Amino acid sequence: MKRSVRYMLALAVVVWGQMNAAPLLAEEAVSPVTVTVVDRPWDNGDSLVATIQLSAEHFQELHQENTASRIILTIAEENNGLYVPLAEYPPNDGNWEIDDAARTLRRIVSGLHPRHDYYFRVRWRDPAGDERIVAATSQAVSTKRQWFLGDKWVLAVVGFLICGAVICFIELAKLGRPMKVRKIAGLEAVDEAVGRATEMGRSVLFVPGIQDMNDIQTIAGLNILSHVARTAAEFDAKVEVPTSRALVMTAARETLQGSFLAAGRPDAYNPDLSYYVTDEQFGYVAYVSGMMVREKPAACFYLGSFFAESLILAETGNSIGAIQVAGTAQPSQLPFFVAACDYTLIGEELFAASAYLSGSPEELGSLKGQDVGKIIVAVGIVAGCVWETWLLWPA
Repeated sequence: MKRSVRYMLALAVVVWGQMNAAPLLAEEAVSPVTVTVVDRPWDNGDSLVATIQLSAEHFQELHQENTASRIILTIAEENNGLYVPLAEYPPNDGNWEIDDAARTLRRIVSGLHPRHDYYFRVRWRDPAGDERIVAATSQAVSTKRQWFLGDKWVLAVVGFLICGAVICFIELAKLGRPMKVRKIAGLEAVDEAVGRATEMGRSVLFVPGIQDMNDIQTIAGLNILSHVARTAAEFDAKVEVPTSRALVMTAARETLQGSFLAAGRPDAYNPDLSYYVTDEQFGYVAYVSGMMVREKPAACFYLGSFFAESLILAETGNSIGAIQVAGTAQPSQLPFFVAACDYTLIGEELFAASAYLSGSPEELGSLKGQDVGKIIVAVGIVAGCVWETWLLWPA
């Protein structure tokens, strides 16, 4: 009997304690301020989105004129670790998105490590300067890297359009549809230049720039060398290719050998006509200029990447009376070639030369597809200028 009474008294004490503690726990569980942090969609995994839900009193106090109260967002890499202030409101530094109806503050937290856990807390600073924690994330939030960047969707659309245009034109070219490409005078003059060298009994000089094979202009120059060498093999002319890079020398030899073989003149190929001089810029130019003055080649081709040596080479060739064809994508060197050479391939004409000379359906289709991309970009620029001008135009 006594044991039953004891059990009843103990049960009554427990129930009474729970009834008195319940309101306190409920009071602590319901906070007037909450913070929600989620991964930012369509990013590269370095940002999160934090949303602070404020009570009506907090929201009203923050938007009072000359208020001294602040809401402070802090971050830590460990739970209960060192929380570092990220930003505070007010004032709005331009990165806070405010929703008056929902009483929320939204901010993108960037500059984080991908696939890393973070913890957030929100602190409230009253006008007296006292701070207290009013909200915190219940668990870690990690950043995730997406496949695509959402703010780059325009580039994705343009990229798909250009790729689709390239594939479409390649297939049309394979079906036999003619691809019209405007004539490039410098490439049309290759036969004339090589024929002139043959008639005069002199050599053809080809300079593929001063950069290595990792430069796209060097590769474009060697593509043109293939056509020049094939024409020279047909005309029985000598093509000399001094290079400033050992790897370019090897590539030039392979190009010459393939061209002479394609022309049916493998016996006329001489590997010694493609040789390495020096990596030193002006040492190389001094050798080539001296050779031009001594041997006086009838035709000179400068196709590749050039810098300060462009004017030296062009003026030397002009002084010996050689017919000169130049091409580069270096804007600062084009004026010198235009002034001193007979023909100049400007910018993208150098890269289009391979498709122009080969007539291959794949290369011509790719060239036409890229033109579609240029049209899209040009239309976009014009439309954007008109739109921005319209928005800024006085009413």
